[in-house]
Amino acid sequence: MKEKRADARRNESVLLNAAAAVFVRSGVEAPIREIATEAGVGTATIYRHFPTRADLIVAVYRHQVEALAESGPALLGSAATPFEALQRWFDEFVDFVVTKLGLAAVLQSDDPCYDPLHAYFLERLEPVCTQLLAAAAASGEIRAGQDAQELMRGVGGLCAGHNHPRYDARHLVRLLIGGLRQPA
Repeated sequence: MKEKRADARRNESVLLNAAAAVFVRSGVEAPIREIATEAGVGTATIYRHFPTRADLIVAVYRHQVEALAESGPALLGSAATPFEALQRWFDEFVDFVVTKLGLAAVLQSDDPCYDPLHAYFLERLEPVCTQLLAAAAASGEIRAGQDAQELMRGVGGLCAGHNHPRYDARHLVRLLIGGLRQPA
């Protein structure tokens, strides 16, 4: 398969970010014209990139997983401490999970095109979370021996109530991540 030009990748990224925002706000059945307006393009542009709604949903999911996977190592390189990188990554993870909850109905549907997505999520993000946990443990900031998949599941569970007006998933996740810290 031929590599896409940089401008084509950028345009696709704009479309996927717009679709993710609309999916969170209006659900995955939102009109394509709403996504086109959010992205500042015509509906034909969206259909040219993503011929079906399922193609768009899968692409949004994969795009977000890839961004999160790339973010972990970047945060380790730029944050003041490994624990700060871990906290910032989980802030981004919360954003992802909240978006994913908007996709939950279709991701759990009988359509086989969505079947590989959970395995893809774990394959790409569990190693990143493991790397962040290991770095924070090696620096002495958190207790060693934390399980990345268990922690990601816990954060996912905390995000489930995000639609309630007095529920702040990000606050609860920060409490959870803070609980990993080594006692002083």
